[in-house]
Amino acid sequence: MTQRVYQAWKGSNKFVFGGRLIFGPDARSVPLTVLLILVPVVLFCVFVARHLLHEFSPHNAGYAILVVPILFTVYVFILLSFTSARDPGIVPRNSHPPEEDLRYETTVSADGRQTPSVQIPRTKEVIVNGTTVRVKYCDTCMLYRPPRCSHCSICNNCVERFDHHCPWVGQCIGLRNYRYFFMFVSSATLLCVYVFSMSAFYINIIMEHQRGTVWMAMRESPWAVALMIYCFIALWFVGGLTGFHSYLIGTNQTTYENFRYRPNSRTVAYNRGCANNFMEVFCTKVKPSRNNFRAFVEEEPPRVVTLPTIVTNINKRSAEAEDEIGSRRQKVEDDLDIGDDLMNLSQRCNPAETSNDQPHQTLDIDQLALGVADRAATIRTETRHGSWGRRSGSWDIAADVANSNVRES
Repeated sequence: MTQRVYQAWKGSNKFVFGGRLIFGPDARSVPLTVLLILVPVVLFCVFVARHLLHEFSPHNAGYAILVVPILFTVYVFILLSFTSARDPGIVPRNSHPPEEDLRYETTVSADGRQTPSVQIPRTKEVIVNGTTVRVKYCDTCMLYRPPRCSHCSICNNCVERFDHHCPWVGQCIGLRNYRYFFMFVSSATLLCVYVFSMSAFYINIIMEHQRGTVWMAMRESPWAVALMIYCFIALWFVGGLTGFHSYLIGTNQTTYENFRYRPNSRTVAYNRGCANNFMEVFCTKVKPSRNNFRAFVEEEPPRVVTLPTIVTNINKRSAEAEDEIGSRRQKVEDDLDIGDDLMNLSQRCNPAETSNDQPHQTLDIDQLALGVADRAATIRTETRHGSWGRRSGSWDIAADVANSNVRES
């Protein structure tokens, strides 16, 4: 059965609604973030805003204090969904390395053997706004990362204009969701300021009505005090992030670049001025996703990489060496066969012709158990001397061969 892209996805992402929504592997933190925003707003509406409905003139103007945090909370949740549930700018990974960048090299071992190998350069240089920028090769995605792209170890994807991986939203922050991330953080900051201000205002109203001290008003509404403390602590986080990312946008940097590179070596190829940098983030069209997660997976035909001429020559030399070894082995076997024939002929010699005064020694083949090297040498000697005493119809063995020592097993 043919799979869809999100079903065969090699990253660590989690997909919802048939690949329509994409989250990071730590998407479980998103409900926690929702509770950290929703619970304080509900407590504020119940224990603070409800008592301020009729404190303003005209008489019903206080309802705005209750409606504003509700609408603002809905707005914050929409920004949270745009940040955590969409493609942050994932670069599709390749199924094989780029063939145009492959390099074929030959390594020589200690014994002189040459081994061909295929390598790919780890970095290459590209020109961005007239400035040379070095990009790296990603072994996981098998591609050269575009400028300002980095591989997220948590999501296991290469993300364009990678800023950081935010565990509170369970998603990488990159090219396609950085705008919504900044708006989410800044909106959460404004919501904290609003709840803190209205809670402090309610404490002041209690003091005026009861004409008491601050401590008496705090005992009268402990929930207002708790909300003020909570919002004060939260402001250190979301407020600090808002200020820090405002600085990054003004200088056209990412969090990764700010922490990764030193100030004296940081590239200025992307800085177009403070106003243009803000325009680039907030006033440009968001690029469409480079991935269609609901599309069907297309099977690629097997890919054959043609090795260069040097590899072919090495293989050819290896084949010639094997042929040479085979020819030498065949020559030794031929010598052994000739020697066996000569031994058989020597056994059929005429006894009448060999009965003379010279001592005669009969060669018994069953007693011969020669090694390959010794047997071959002996055979060549017998063949050389046996031709000297040749007569018509028979073969004589020379005296030096007959008297030679034969090694037994």
